[in-house]
Amino acid sequence: MTNLTQKSEVIMSMSATGETHARTKINIRDVSSVIDEPEVRGGTNQGLTPTETLMASLIGCTNVISKRIAHKIGIELGEMDIQLSAKFDRRGTMLEEEIDVPFSQVIMDIEVDTNATEEQINMLKIDLAKFCPIAKVLRGGGVNIIENWIINPL
Repeated sequence: MTNLTQKSEVIMSMSATGETHARTKINIRDVSSVIDEPEVRGGTNQGLTPTETLMASLIGCTNVISKRIAHKIGIELGEMDIQLSAKFDRRGTMLEEEIDVPFSQVIMDIEVDTNATEEQINMLKIDLAKFCPIAKVLRGGGVNIIENWIINPL
């Protein structure tokens, strides 16, 4: 992994079209994605819901940043299997009442094959909490994120 003089601060730009009341097409770089609601809520089920997208972003960020940290400290991390469950108070999305912290708790079970020592895994966990921007935003908003690591030696 080489650092090709990347800028430390950038402006992230994307565009979107709200195609229906439930489906939004998102465009960024040369990639497009759809955020949609399930059919039971009037959508077409063509993509993740906005809240599912948020949780999927946490999973993706956990994988990417963990692998970057592992590379930096010289350990191998194999394929990561991440199971996530989130306690989600939907009263806000149902327009019943304002909810300050809609996701009160997120639990991630993270299973990975690695050659890391216990000390290196602890360092990885500390750095992950420091550097995963999605987790930082969620924690800053009051979300309790619990990570259960299952380590399988290589």
